[in-house]
Amino acid sequence: QVQLVESGGGLVQAGGSLRLSCVVSGRTFRSFVMGWFRQAPGKEREFVAAISWSGVSTRYADSVKGRFTISRDNAKNTVYLQMNTLKPEDTAVYSCAADSNWGTESTTWAAYDYWGQGTQVTVSL
Repeated sequence: QVQLVESGGGLVQAGGSLRLSCVVSGRTFRSFVMGWFRQAPGKEREFVAAISWSGVSTRYADSVKGRFTISRDNAKNTVYLQMNTLKPEDTAVYSCAADSNWGTESTTWAAYDYWGQGTQVTVSL
């Protein structure tokens, strides 16, 4: 059983920063492609960022490029999302996801087979 647990969400003013963490347990983390997705009220879930198993390759949504950074520490079974220069439109529930099927850094939520419960990020004006 694979478990993903996110932390680090909260309330921050526009222009501020937050770092989300996602700890994975239950299987070999280092073989997973990891992704972050978000969902705002009344909107569909959307891709934010993804990282290869080695950490060498990353992919970002255009809306967060240059502001967010995804990284991973395979020794700690953890993936991070550093979020800088936050905007009110970044407000959403952020979830991490794992692709255990040796895929690439997919932007499609259906490619991921394990999900965390999500953490709320609220950005105020």
